[in-house]
Amino acid sequence: MITSLSIKNYALIEKLSIDFSKGFSIITGETGAGKSIILGALGLVLGKRADLTSLKNKEEKCVIEAHFKISKYNLNAFFEANDLDYEDDTIIRREILPSGKSRAFINDSPVNLQELQELGVYLIDIHSQQQTQELSDENVQFQIIDAIAANQEVIVDYQNVLKKYKSDKAKLNSLLKKQSESAKEQEYNTFLLNELVTAQLKSGQQEELEEEFEKLNNVEIIKEAIDKSLAIANEEQFGVLQNLNEIKASLHKIAPFSPEYQNLSERITSLVIEFDDVSGELQKASEKLLNDPALLDFISQKLQVIYNLQKKHQVLTVDDLIEIQTKLENSVLELGNIEEEIAKLTTSIDQKSTDLDVFANKIHENRIEAIPLLSAKLIAILETLGMPNVRFKMDVNEGEAYFQNGKDELQFLFSANKGTDFGLLKKVASGGEMSRIMLAVKAILAQYSKLPTLIFDEIDTGVSGEIAIRMGEIMKEMSEQMQVLAITHLPQIAAKGESHFKVFKSTVDDDTQSELKLLSQEERVMEIAQMLSGAVVSDSALNHAKALLN
Repeated sequence: MITSLSIKNYALIEKLSIDFSKGFSIITGETGAGKSIILGALGLVLGKRADLTSLKNKEEKCVIEAHFKISKYNLNAFFEANDLDYEDDTIIRREILPSGKSRAFINDSPVNLQELQELGVYLIDIHSQQQTQELSDENVQFQIIDAIAANQEVIVDYQNVLKKYKSDKAKLNSLLKKQSESAKEQEYNTFLLNELVTAQLKSGQQEELEEEFEKLNNVEIIKEAIDKSLAIANEEQFGVLQNLNEIKASLHKIAPFSPEYQNLSERITSLVIEFDDVSGELQKASEKLLNDPALLDFISQKLQVIYNLQKKHQVLTVDDLIEIQTKLENSVLELGNIEEEIAKLTTSIDQKSTDLDVFANKIHENRIEAIPLLSAKLIAILETLGMPNVRFKMDVNEGEAYFQNGKDELQFLFSANKGTDFGLLKKVASGGEMSRIMLAVKAILAQYSKLPTLIFDEIDTGVSGEIAIRMGEIMKEMSEQMQVLAITHLPQIAAKGESHFKVFKSTVDDDTQSELKLLSQEERVMEIAQMLSGAVVSDSALNHAKALLN
């Protein structure tokens, strides 16, 4: 429950602090006095967005702070999940800075608006005319039925399986799409892969083949050059090797005479050895040279295959082609894996579908049992609210689709008078009837689920007299289970509250302000009398006010 609310520099409120009690509290005031401002401030605490227009003084920040007792709401898990300090007496603060930035805090820990909104759902339910219209929404109607049917746990189990079911379905659809696309490309990819496999590509192969091709393609030029080199090197009388050996012998004779000659002798000796080795290599190269047109043609064709593949795949090296080959092999292999995965997912989906059907059937049976009880309770309450001939027709039929709360489709029909056909709520119920139906719904839900603080914002629209008295009594009965606040224009409802606040405007130094005051018993008599007769209070109005309060 909310225990206190303080507002500073918001709309027409300069500074306001108010303490709330448990039970049934009333807020009254003339139209435009500022009741909507109080609700707006609470809305900010619950995570609604704000802007600079909220600031009364644009040079100062706006601060709204609300205190809540939450020990009975089982919210420890929420605080732990959001890494917040849990306190039985929790404080929510909202600040709007002159710059337009907004900050929010839960027990002095900064939070974002989403976290604030998630917590707000457990703390306050502000019931307005707009929410009354939500009664026509099928999801809201199901929530009402499911509360009576005690379907909360089975729906959670159903939703957990549904989440996995939808995930598997999404994966399956993705794989099926991929399989379809792959199948179209598979034949071409297989052709490309076979081309690459047939080419028997190896890293470095292109360079080796190009080198061999150059040798074979220029064998005559190469052989002529090598043979000429060998002839020059090895000619018996004037060959290079013979001359080097003679130089070597000459230097060897004078080597002992000087370190200089010794060095030259050693160098020429090394040169002879190196030249002899070069000559031997040339001899081997000459012997290996073959004029092999068949081999040349084979290598040429092999290179042409490589060049064609590189051009087709728009790459420059054999390593690039090998990489493409690996990808194509994986692609072909992946298609086989896709088929296996599709089979697994299909089995999993079938099992989850079976589980969902079991949960959905249980949800359906619980609803079938709850509907007569809900209808009877609604009729019993509404008869006391001036709707003696009200009837409801709620039909749930299991369909094939999996919805978020089961497989049921709902027809929630209503008739207010004898002899009239059933129709949809939003089409056949008046504003006053919708308000009374919503109050009846809230009263019933209070018996079956832990509701947060309820704030009724002029739920009395379209009613008066004895009906208003009964509405006040119902709200007072509800306040035995929870904290209830009602903003009302009807004295009959105002008189039922345990505490009574009045919103009014005042003018200070040409500045209009909204203020909120907790009324004493005498002030309360006067306020209700004014609600009955207007600004001029008669004796009969005072007596009537006292009677209502008694």
